[in-house]
Parts: sequence; structure tokens; C-alpha cells
Amino acid sequence: MAATTFSPPPTTIPDTLPSPASSSNRMTNRMTNRYSVNAMYSLAAEQDVDIEDDLARAQKRLRELKARISAQSKKNFVLERDVRYLDSRIALLIQNRMAADEKREVAETLEEVDEDEGLWPDEKRMSQYANLFFLLQSEPRHVASLCRLVSLTEIDTLLQTVMFTLYGNQYEQREEHLLLTMFQSVLSAQFETTSEFGSLLRANTPVSRMMTTYTRRGPGQSYLKSVLADRINSLIEHKDLNLEINPLKVYEQMIQQIEEDTGTLPPSLPRGVPPETAAANSDVQAIIVPRLTMLMEIANTFLSTIIESLDTVPYGIRWICKQIRSLTRRKYPEASDASICSLIGGFFFLRFINPAIVTPQAYMLVDGVPAKHPRRTLTLIAKMLQNLANKPSYAKEQYMMSLNPFVETNKVRMNQFLNALCEVGDFYDSLELDQYMALSKKDLQINITLNELYNTHSLLMQHMDVLSPNQKHHLRILLDELGTAPAQVPRKENRSIELPLYSRWETPIQDLSAALMSDSVTQNDINYMEAKSIFVQLLRSMPNLAEKRPIDLPALAEKAATSKDPMLVRRGIKVQNLLAELDAAKVVDKSDDYKIIQDEVAAEMVHLGNAKEKVVLETRSLEAVYKTIGDHNNYLRSQLEQYKAYLQNVRLTTAKDKHAGGVGVVSVNGKEKKPVKTTVLGPYRFTHTQFEKEGIIMESNVPESRRINIYFNITSPTPGTFIIALHFKGREKPILEMDLKIDDLLEKQKDNQAMLDLEYVQLNVPKVLALFNKLFSKRR
Repeated sequence: MAATTFSPPPTTIPDTLPSPASSSNRMTNRMTNRYSVNAMYSLAAEQDVDIEDDLARAQKRLRELKARISAQSKKNFVLERDVRYLDSRIALLIQNRMAADEKREVAETLEEVDEDEGLWPDEKRMSQYANLFFLLQSEPRHVASLCRLVSLTEIDTLLQTVMFTLYGNQYEQREEHLLLTMFQSVLSAQFETTSEFGSLLRANTPVSRMMTTYTRRGPGQSYLKSVLADRINSLIEHKDLNLEINPLKVYEQMIQQIEEDTGTLPPSLPRGVPPETAAANSDVQAIIVPRLTMLMEIANTFLSTIIESLDTVPYGIRWICKQIRSLTRRKYPEASDASICSLIGGFFFLRFINPAIVTPQAYMLVDGVPAKHPRRTLTLIAKMLQNLANKPSYAKEQYMMSLNPFVETNKVRMNQFLNALCEVGDFYDSLELDQYMALSKKDLQINITLNELYNTHSLLMQHMDVLSPNQKHHLRILLDELGTAPAQVPRKENRSIELPLYSRWETPIQDLSAALMSDSVTQNDINYMEAKSIFVQLLRSMPNLAEKRPIDLPALAEKAATSKDPMLVRRGIKVQNLLAELDAAKVVDKSDDYKIIQDEVAAEMVHLGNAKEKVVLETRSLEAVYKTIGDHNNYLRSQLEQYKAYLQNVRLTTAKDKHAGGVGVVSVNGKEKKPVKTTVLGPYRFTHTQFEKEGIIMESNVPESRRINIYFNITSPTPGTFIIALHFKGREKPILEMDLKIDDLLEKQKDNQAMLDLEYVQLNVPKVLALFNKLFSKRR
């Protein structure tokens, strides 16, 4: 934005954000510099909703895309919570340790929302909630306190409301800055209450959960994809590249290979040796040495890519790093720079970068689960980066010490990067202007579900005496009026509502120009900025005149004033009057064709041309992010579909035999039961090529030349039981047949065992489950 300079940030960080009311009262005193007014008028010229030029259309597309990303991020967060919950519940169901009411709860978690079910809050209550959530959004200290008070079991639901609803517009500057202000308050309290430096930000607490959740918002996901996706994909292409360096595993792999090649093992290579014996073996050492070199080379490329991406790290993540450094320096003045960097690295790598490296499929950076060897390599790379960013500990994995040269070589470089992450400006003055301008808006609103509304209300009531002990505080007044929170509604009735946000204690400001005037911002300053802004708007509305240089400002104003467009006429007449007033006040000079304002309008138009290019580039980048988030949504939905199919099987089996021990159980107390008569579904036939193309086959030991003759038959003899038969063309009997229970597959998935070994081929467990669901769930 042209000529945008805010007042210098305060030297001390305020503990709490002032309410919009106090911001308004102090505005004329603090915003006493002409550039702040210029910033406001430049913003108005750049984002004029009445103009329909290329920039306006590009901005509109970008706004809509950002809104879709924000909405989709929230949906994904909710789905991820559902999947995590069902993982744990279904594990109990598999073990037949779930009570009937828990089964009902699980079933309800899978119900779709019916927009026609349930009751809305009445108009009076909606108004009270509008006031309450405006207060919570604009004064983040309340939410910050609440996040510290709730239990670990309550934090995820609260974070959903805070990160994706209350501050859900992830690309809107005001909401982002308010959310970061809340973070600052939470982090400050965490530092105050932590007695030992070593335990700071380490444990699984509401604060650490908040930090991780923040990185899952749109900007963080966009960064991960742009920085890591290509690097990870190029690595996992090498499916057979084995870089294992754990001596015990290398030894076991080595003797297995020798046995396969020779059919026997020499006495000098016994099985089941201790780690020390494996590490001392000269052949194992010879295998490991070149692998160490290659691992360090790969880790260096990852590190270089991350360091070079400094300028694209989302502002919010860098600002959190800055707060960690600032708070550590204040609370622990004796802490070394290396110790402070280890805390910053603990957030940036442990909670943001490394999870995406270890499980890239969960972040949609790759298609499907990587093969066994590259998966292990990615884990080792993440360990190396973590040891570099944090204080290395080799107590549990001594073999990692052999990679210590990587840590020693790059320590200075890493600490420089971690410190550079913290070098971002503050936003307090711009936030004050944003807060002030928000009061002039009439369309502040959030999209929130009834259960989010009621849950937040309930948590506030539980902790009201701590949050708002004074009976005259606005928060206490609103909570007293609202009274007891309604109970959570069934999932089917959990509708979303558009909740307008406003405060009965604030009056929207109609005339920002008048409100911003003070002794050092004169009426002439205001007129100058407004005239410049209108000329920019006119040139955008009449692009055929925008190319001429120098710009004939009087002719432009006259053309607008005499046009047939009422809006242009109003603007043309107004800017003619403003020019006359400025000329009379000797701010501009008619004799030199108003050169000073003419040059500034021309500069603003150049800026807007650059702005359009930036908007188009940002839109292209975010379209890829939106696709990734959409793919992740589809993946999560397929997980839920598998759980639906499983529960359907549970109900079918239970209905057919109330004494059954579980899905697919065919014996009780060691005695074979009389099987219930069911319809056998299948067989469904698939070729080796089809399974490879769909990513169902992760690895294949079948020679390339024979794969064309391999096919699979899949049948389901009873609900929850499946048979995969591996056939070779021309042979009547299958080469291999495996009987599978859905319980076992779900348990594998829950334990992150992505591979199902069929001896000749290894199959992808989530994709096998998805295939079974597609083939059989609708046919029972």
C-alpha cells in the first residue's frame, strides 16, 4: 500500500487489548500522524466495492477463495476430532468393552446434521449471544484466560470455536491480530507459572495443543505444501533406497538377506544378538557408513529448503516465535541464546515442520502412504532436524550419535534461522486502527454451530468468578443475563447459524475523517488524502484514461461530473470542490497542473497494478491449498464411512445373534457355533495393475513379467469378514488366500500400521478398508 506508515510500536507490550470503546476515545490522541490517515484512504481506494475493474474482480475472487479455505479448514478440524474420537471408541468396541450408551454415542457421532431439526435461540437470546461473542472476539484476554482454565479434555472443543469460528477468517488482518494477542496472553501466563526452564512448552498442555492447532490453519498448511511437498515427493520416489542406520535392524536385515541368498547362516552370524554385538560387526559398519553420508546430504537439502523459505513463513507463526524469545529473555535473563533457540525450535520444528515430514500423507503433501524405506528415511530426517533445532538427546537411540556431525556443522546456521524467524514487526497500532474501523462496519458476523455456542457459554459460566469477578464488568453482566447454558443438542440438531456481532456499549462511527482529525491532522490534510483517493477511484472506473501521462486531473474530474453514471457524477463534483479548496489553501497549485497530487495519484496507480499481480499470484497459490484441504476432507470422510460400515456390521451381527462375541466371531468358549445363514457377497475381481494404479498395492514382490497374469478375488461371506484370494491366470486354485476381519484392519489403522502383508504383495490398509466399504457396505 502506498505511503502506509504507522506510528512506532509501543516499547512495552500491553497485557490486555483495550476494548473498542477505549480505543475509540484515545484514537484522536494516538493516531496523530498524517500517514495513518493516508493509509486509511489508500485502503479505501484500493478496496472500493463499487468499482468493477480487473483488480476489483481479482480481489473479489481472492476474498471468496480465502473464505472457502477458512470454512473448509474448520470442517477438517471437526472431522479430525470425530475420527480421533471414533478411533478410541471403536478400539473398545473391537475388544467388546463398550457399554450400550457408549455405542449410541458413537452412532450419534456419525449422524449428519439435519438443518430442519431442532430449535433456534429466540431473538432476545440471539441478541445476548451477539453481544457476548463481540466482546469475546474484540477483547481476547477473556478467551486467553478461559483456555488456561479448561481441562485437557475440554480444550479441543474450545479451540475449534476459537481458531475456526471466533477468529475463523484466517486471512482477515483484524481477526488474525486479535487471535495472536490472545496467544500472547496465554504464553505470558505459561511462562509465569512454569518453574523450570527445561519443562517450558514441552508437555501436552492446553497451551501446546493451541500452538499445534494454530499451525493447522490455512496459511500454515499452504506454507508446508509449498516448502516440503516437492522435497518429500522426490525422496519417496526411491522406494528401494534403504537408509536404516540402527545397527540391530541393519544386522537383522543383513542376515535375512544372506539366508535368502545362500539358504543357510554361518555360525559367526547368530540370531538375536544384543545391540552392542550388532554395532561391533564390521559388515554392519560398512553398510552404515555410506548411509550416514547420504542421510546427512538429504537432511542438508531439507534444511536449506526450510532456511531459504524464511520470507514465506506465515506472519503469525513467526510472531509466536518472537513472543517465545521475548518472554524467555524476560523470565530467564541468564538463558543462553542456544537455549532460547531450542525453545523456538521446539515450536517451529516439533509442532509444525516435523509432523508433516513424518506423516506427509496426513497433510496431503503426498498421494498415499510412502513405502517402508522412504517412510523410515523421513522419520530419520525429522529426528535429525529435531536434534539440530532442540537440544539433542541420544539416551534412547544411541545410534543417532553417529549423525552428530550434521548437528555440529549446522548449529550456528540453524540458530541464525531461528533468530531470524523472530524478526517481524508488531501490529498493535494497526490493530487499533482495525478495531476502530470495525466499529464502523455493520456486517461483522461469525458462522457458529449451536453446540459451539452453548459449550462456550457453559465454560464461561463454570469459570465466571475467575474470568469476571466484578459484577459491573461487561462480561459478567452478559453472563448474568444469559443465565444457565442450554444442554448440548444431539448432533442431528447441531445446526450452524450466522451470528451478527455487535455491542450495545458501542456506537458505530459514521464519519471516520472527522473522528481522526486532531491538532496535527488538519482539514487540509484530510481533503488532500480524500481528493487523491477519489482520483484513483475515478481512474479505476474509467480505465481508458488511466494510461495517459501526465494525468489531467481537472479533465478527469470534469469527465466524471458530466457522465451518465450517478456515482461518477457525485465523485466528480466532490473532487472538483476539493481541488478548489486545496488550491485556495495553497496546498496544491493550479498553475503547475496540481503536480504534487498528480505525481502521487500516478504512483498509487503503479502500486495498484503491482497489487493486481500480487493478488493473482496469491490466488493461484491458494487454489492449490484449497485443493489440498479439499482432498484431506475427502480422506477424512472416507475414514468416517469406514466407521459407519463397521457399526452397521456390528448392528447386523448383534441382531442376528445376541450372544455373538463380536464382528466375525465364529466360536464361543472354544466351541464352534452354528453359523447364521448369510448371503455371500462377491467375488469381485481386480487385476494387479488396477490395484497398483489405485495405490492399494504399496509394494510387490511379483516379477514385472508375471504381474499381468496376477488377479485378486474379494468376497464377504459374513458381515465384517472378507476373503482376499491371490490368483494366477490358468490355475484353478488361488496361490494365496487370506481371511480378514474388519476389526483387525481397523485396529491396524488405529495403531498406524499402514501395511497388510500378503506375502507376495503388501497392501495399503486404509485403501483396503475404503475398497471393502465401497464394495459391501450398501449391499447388506
